[in-house]
Amino acid sequence: MTSPTTLCFSYTKRTLNFRFEAGTSRGVLKTREVYWIKALDSANRDIVGWGEAAPLVKLSPDHREDFEEILKKTLVSLNEVTFELEEKAILNQLEDLVPFDLPSIRFGLETALLDLACGGKKRLFSNRFFDAQEGIPINGLIWMGDRDFMLEQIDQKLSEGFDCIKMKIGAIDFEQEIALLQYIRSRFTKDQIVLRVDANGAFSPKDALKKLGRLAELDIQSIEQPIRAGQFQEMKALCEATPLPIALDEELIGVAEKKTLLDTVRPQHIILKPTLLGGILETREWVKLAEERSIGWWMTSALESNIGLNAISQLASALATKIPQGLGTGKLYHNNLASPLEIESGKIFYKTEKSWGEPV
Repeated sequence: MTSPTTLCFSYTKRTLNFRFEAGTSRGVLKTREVYWIKALDSANRDIVGWGEAAPLVKLSPDHREDFEEILKKTLVSLNEVTFELEEKAILNQLEDLVPFDLPSIRFGLETALLDLACGGKKRLFSNRFFDAQEGIPINGLIWMGDRDFMLEQIDQKLSEGFDCIKMKIGAIDFEQEIALLQYIRSRFTKDQIVLRVDANGAFSPKDALKKLGRLAELDIQSIEQPIRAGQFQEMKALCEATPLPIALDEELIGVAEKKTLLDTVRPQHIILKPTLLGGILETREWVKLAEERSIGWWMTSALESNIGLNAISQLASALATKIPQGLGTGKLYHNNLASPLEIESGKIFYKTEKSWGEPV
């Protein structure tokens, strides 16, 4: 057991620039603000822990105009706190210290303190992704845009060796989206290429079931969030009648009564974004409850920089995931932090021979 100690916290803000206009059903993203949290023991300043707080625009409970001020006040208050640098103690203490409605801050602090506790090497806990450089299968993400842009992305992902493709839908004409999915299916069977779609709540409850039927004809593995979050009875009815598996995503954000949601809606899958759900402890609880109910799950990033992506990858690995995760966002930005994270043949790897950039 480590001796309790007081720590020093600070942060660095960076505006990340997308390589392209990233289209979603909630709008187009061109930049992304992230806050890298630094934790160090004043008695040993050579060891530094780094985490990332990155609230997602229009989605994170803590996306607010005064976020930076809230982050600053939170870190100042923690400078007076004594921490025991051991995994369980860190997670439990931060659950008490950081409110549930500040999920990205809690996740960033969890990551920074776990990194510090493990020697400041960007390793958070035992996991084969870091320890054995074991690759994690991921889906190739197809962003919304016009038909030609989406078709170009599809061809690129297929040529790069992805065997799981996830396409965001809901921005262009539905028939055009069906045609793009048919293009993939005309070349590859469901045993060769797994197809996922993400509607980000774009369908209405009235027409959702009909559209799910069209998608099911193309052997789609799952659809994320077909209707907008908060329509529990409509979503429950959809999950009962759906011809293809439904995965809840935005539906989980800000939910404290996890059992009630899962038992009411009974989805086939859930999608876990630690930045939006409140971090490592909350994500582990979602996984436990899902597995107890035979509900599938996988993890995805919420467009974090490589610091956050590394943490989520290690968490997915530690939870012994076997199916493709949504962890292919590291190349989205012109000015992402240099890191050992690399994608090869549809998997993300931690290449120990490569170095991290300095978060400044």
